[in-house]
Amino acid sequence: MALPLQRSFDELGTPLHDVTFCVVDLETTGGSPATCSITEIGAVKVRGGECLGRFQTLVDPGMEIPPSIVILTGITQAMVVDAPGVEWALPAFLEFCGDAVVVGHNVRFDLGFLNAACEQLGYPRMANRSVDTAALARRLVRNEVRNLKLATLAAHFRSPVTPNHRALEDAEATTHVLHSLLERVGNLGVTALEDLLLLPRARGSAHYSKIHLARDLPRAPGIYLFRDRNDTVIYVGRAKNLRTRVSSYFYGDERRSIANLLRELHSVDHQVCSGELEAAITEVRMIHAHLPRHNRRSKPPKSNHWVTVTGEPFPRLSLTRVLHPNAPASLGPFRSRAHAELVMAAIWDAVPIRRCAGKPGSRRGPCAPAQLGVAMCPCDGSLDQASYGAVVDRLVAAIDADPTPLLDPLAERMREHAVGRRFEEAGWLRDRYRALATALERRRSWQALCRAGWIEADDGTESVVIDSGRFVAAWPSSGPRPLLPPPSTDPGSRTPPSVAVAEEAALIWSWLCRRQTRIVSADGAIELPVPGIPELTGAA
Repeated sequence: MALPLQRSFDELGTPLHDVTFCVVDLETTGGSPATCSITEIGAVKVRGGECLGRFQTLVDPGMEIPPSIVILTGITQAMVVDAPGVEWALPAFLEFCGDAVVVGHNVRFDLGFLNAACEQLGYPRMANRSVDTAALARRLVRNEVRNLKLATLAAHFRSPVTPNHRALEDAEATTHVLHSLLERVGNLGVTALEDLLLLPRARGSAHYSKIHLARDLPRAPGIYLFRDRNDTVIYVGRAKNLRTRVSSYFYGDERRSIANLLRELHSVDHQVCSGELEAAITEVRMIHAHLPRHNRRSKPPKSNHWVTVTGEPFPRLSLTRVLHPNAPASLGPFRSRAHAELVMAAIWDAVPIRRCAGKPGSRRGPCAPAQLGVAMCPCDGSLDQASYGAVVDRLVAAIDADPTPLLDPLAERMREHAVGRRFEEAGWLRDRYRALATALERRRSWQALCRAGWIEADDGTESVVIDSGRFVAAWPSSGPRPLLPPPSTDPGSRTPPSVAVAEEAALIWSWLCRRQTRIVSADGAIELPVPGIPELTGAA
């Protein structure tokens, strides 16, 4: 399924031979940046194996150098008397380093002191990406050396410079160790900076050997499909960067679900997409098409569920698995019956629509909900159709136009329960409010998309065509416009016909509502009814 196209340099990532590294080493008066200071800074800037420059300066720490540090480094108090203070040395080093990738042996130590000095002098913390040669060595040569000290690694790789606890010499030895380690990472498929930054996180993953499956993936947005030995799709996912995302699975994720997935993994397919929206839509469609067993949360339901206002003389709410186009109103589809029941309970809490299913006049008295005063009941024949119709009309109008008659009563009762310290009941009402508000919002957005008809939009990365709420096509913003099908003549239903279509519509609406998305053209206005869905305030 991989697309046979030529990948750009951006998709390939930043090749290691094009990366500028600044290998740094510090000497300090102790181990804590909170109580100790820098005494020497040494750095070597390299790219493609070539030295671009060296930086070295002693630094006046503004405090006495402990005798143990003098013995270790050979830097005495007399040597730093005339040295610049950190307020002079740090700006010079920051200018030398620029935006290069910072490298160090236990680089967190060096960055800790540098960032502490930056904060002290009012500079922003260093935002440079960093590589730790100790962490790389732990991943690559741990079984070849007795320990991971710089001196041990320098000797192992036959560095021409022996580290001696002086900043520049140690930085030069670290540079040789870095280049020796980079020679080895190519065998693991690590050819770009993005892969190198992830490599130390592998932590000896049992399935790390399968990382070669990600080697040929492009660094582009799209979807990936994990297959087992029988070529069955077992997982579908999407990513802004396919290679980085798939590679990340092999870097020591300890979740049992990931371990089980990787144990079954045999091959990886992919499909490059023009942008985030096409990738998200394609992911939904692939999941619904293949039903992968490891996509547990997003696996499509066996059936759809709607909450429908029935069309009988005394209408009621009904849970249905089929969308009835002639029903007065409906909400959904929902992924589960439990979710649909939560929305139905929310409507029952707000509107006294009947909860019984008996024929009018079939009982001597009202049903139990009517006796409790929470619902109207035509069972005893005392309720006339006109007065009951007003309640149904109010409900339909709330679903179609103004949601406040449905949501305000729930919010008010929730606050009353909270004031009365009946927090469990307040929590139930909060959950019902949110479920109903989400269902109403999705229904509104779907109808807005259907009314708008044929929509063309662009977010600066991808151009997209939508037809009555359905995704039609996408292409890179700077690319040629593809051949498109004619617009649909179907006006669309009042709710999406399936969970799959509803999920796609939600993704489309979210993408259209982003600030950077620009509507190029539309057959109709893209607008929601007024008033909008009120936010729930004061919710726990």
